[in-house]
Amino acid sequence: MAQTTMVNFRMDTEAKKEVEEICSKMGLTMTSAINVFLSKVRMERRIPFEITADADPFYSESNIRHLERIMADIESGKAHFAEHELTEE
Repeated sequence: MAQTTMVNFRMDTEAKKEVEEICSKMGLTMTSAINVFLSKVRMERRIPFEITADADPFYSESNIRHLERIMADIESGKAHFAEHELTEE
C-alpha cells in the first residue's frame, strides 16, 4: 500500500457540509472524492474539467452544439421561419 500523508486546507463551512452530503449520497467520503480528483490530475496531467472566467451559459458546450444544429438546419433548408408580432412585457 502507498504511504499516505496529511493535507490540510480551508474551505467555506457550508460548502464543506454540502459536499460531504453529496459525496455520502454517492457512497464516498470527501477524502475519497478528493483522492479521485487528484488521481485524475496525475493521470491526465491537467485539471479534468474546464475552468473559465465566464459563467455565461450561452457559451456552454451543449448550447453551442444546439446552435450548430440550428445553423445546419438553416443551411440545409430544413428550418422554417415565420414572422410574428413583437410583444412587450
